[in-house]
Amino acid sequence: MGSKLNSAGSRTRSSVSIFVVLGLCCFFYILGAWQKSGFGKGDSIALEITKQSDCSILSNLSFETHHNDETEITDPSQPQAKVFEPCGDRYTDYTPCQDQDRAMKFPRENMIYRERHCPADDELLRCLIPAPKGYITPFPWPKSRDYVHYANVPHKSLTVEKAVQNWVQFQGNVFKFPGGGTMFPHGADAYIDELASVIPIADGTVRTALDTGCGVASWGAYLLKRNVLAMSFAPRDNHESQVQFSLERGVPAVIGVLGSIHLPYPSRAFDMAQCSRCLIPWTSNDGTYLMEVDRVLRPGGYWILSGPPINWKTYYQTWKRSKEDLQEEQNAIEKLAEQLCWEKKYEKGDIAIWRKKDNTNSCHRKSVNFCEAGDTDDVWSVYPEEFQGVLSIFSDIKMLFCHSCNPMYIYFVLLRYKRMNTCVTPYPEGTSPTEVAGGKLKKFPSRLFAVPPRVAKGLIPGIMVESYQEDNRLWKKHVNAYKRINKLIGSGRYRNMMDMNAGLGGFAAALESPKSWVMNVVPSIAEKNTLGVIYERGLIGIYHDWCEAFSTYPRTYDLLHASGVFSLYQKKCKLENILLEMDRILRPEGAVVFRDDVDVLNKVRKVVKGMRWDTRMLDHEDGPLVPEKILVAVKQYWVGGKGNSTSSDE
Repeated sequence: MGSKLNSAGSRTRSSVSIFVVLGLCCFFYILGAWQKSGFGKGDSIALEITKQSDCSILSNLSFETHHNDETEITDPSQPQAKVFEPCGDRYTDYTPCQDQDRAMKFPRENMIYRERHCPADDELLRCLIPAPKGYITPFPWPKSRDYVHYANVPHKSLTVEKAVQNWVQFQGNVFKFPGGGTMFPHGADAYIDELASVIPIADGTVRTALDTGCGVASWGAYLLKRNVLAMSFAPRDNHESQVQFSLERGVPAVIGVLGSIHLPYPSRAFDMAQCSRCLIPWTSNDGTYLMEVDRVLRPGGYWILSGPPINWKTYYQTWKRSKEDLQEEQNAIEKLAEQLCWEKKYEKGDIAIWRKKDNTNSCHRKSVNFCEAGDTDDVWSVYPEEFQGVLSIFSDIKMLFCHSCNPMYIYFVLLRYKRMNTCVTPYPEGTSPTEVAGGKLKKFPSRLFAVPPRVAKGLIPGIMVESYQEDNRLWKKHVNAYKRINKLIGSGRYRNMMDMNAGLGGFAAALESPKSWVMNVVPSIAEKNTLGVIYERGLIGIYHDWCEAFSTYPRTYDLLHASGVFSLYQKKCKLENILLEMDRILRPEGAVVFRDDVDVLNKVRKVVKGMRWDTRMLDHEDGPLVPEKILVAVKQYWVGGKGNSTSSDE
């Protein structure tokens, strides 16, 4: 009887075991389905594990096998990826929005013809701009400050035109830059030493500077070793390739001119600005040009004028102008400076220096025409499609304002970019008589990660102190990931870098180093205008619309960073136009880092297949579950001439 009881008990236990196993199987099946649906904690656990892993090592998690258009079955009837052919060699130095032939169709009044005049969509080149034959990777910094390969910028005209001013010399197969300038033929160092006797350049008080009419940017080049970052600009004119030389030297510069439209910078951007024989007519148009410098000059900032009319008693015969004319011009500048609340601090020899006062309480001026209340950083007009109808009307009536010029004049000069008005930008309101209007900045480098005044005062909608600090943490993490992907980032190999959608400047701040600099671009259609914050951090940048070409020569940047650019512009203009512009400004063997939604990046990758770029798709730092991905690319080396050879062809 005992054995029967044991047998019955065994059968009972076996039945229970079977039910337990079946129950567990059902439970885990349901749990697995639940987790796979995205609602379970299993996803967050997996995400945390992935976060702790280096995806560059975990090759089995490669993005390629999951989200790659190449693996899709293609319909033979559908068009294949377009292959972009090289442009003709005559386009080697092509600058679409500063094209010389197009410029001649515009009025010369107020330098309008030297401003941006971009081609219409049906005039765009849809080909790859070639490098000149014999192109060589630029010298590394700091050697690049003093030497440029002739093959890269094969233009000798400045060596003749500026021979006595020590701008540039041709030696063998290189150009040498002795550091001279029109007003400092014996070198920029001595010139800057004199400025530093008045301006606190050495202690970090001055960090951002503006050079109007920069030549080959020797002033900016020699300021770099003093930890001052200058934004230099000059027009594309008969002084051939001056901005191209600047960038080839590894010095920030853009093609630009002070003409009829606002400079593409926010108010209160620069600690110091200079005109070294820049030949800008400061007293013309009732002082509009000096008022624009005042708009972008920070309270407490300095303006330097060297050249006409300063020291006119010595140079009036050399300048071929009368004493009376030059004295009248200087008196007019002195009067304008007083209206702007600038105090003259120094005049000796060829140099005069003014300081903009800290606030209106220290300013005692007579009646002044102030600009209307509004956003003083708003210097770019609304998006173009809103004016297409207006443009066609102006085209039909053959121009109300300029019968002989291209109808794009009205669009680009009067509508697309905002014109300067003859008015003084008011100081921001303060809370105390001693406060620096707009907020006092820390000395650099402390200001790089300090909370900028525009953020502290809540002037950027949606950006608070906490979100600014979180953005810094996020970009440090992103940049660390980029350095794991491409170990040349931060090494000095990439000197000239650009962030095409800079936000708060976190990418540039995380990479800040004497080895490199970043041009921070804030798109004109960006939801938040953050360029003022970027300058308050001691960084530089510019407003720009990526539906148009950038104001630079071809082959002027070593690395481009495009975070969210194509999501921002996907309904605004053609994706291939932006990519062709990126190819134009990127140096051979330069790198690109895209960060965007996976679907957007697949479209990007399909286009660049036909652009002689090598690409690789990678997961987000937080793992494959994140829809945002990273696409890295390297532009192949190839040059103009017969065969348009590439490195892979050789």
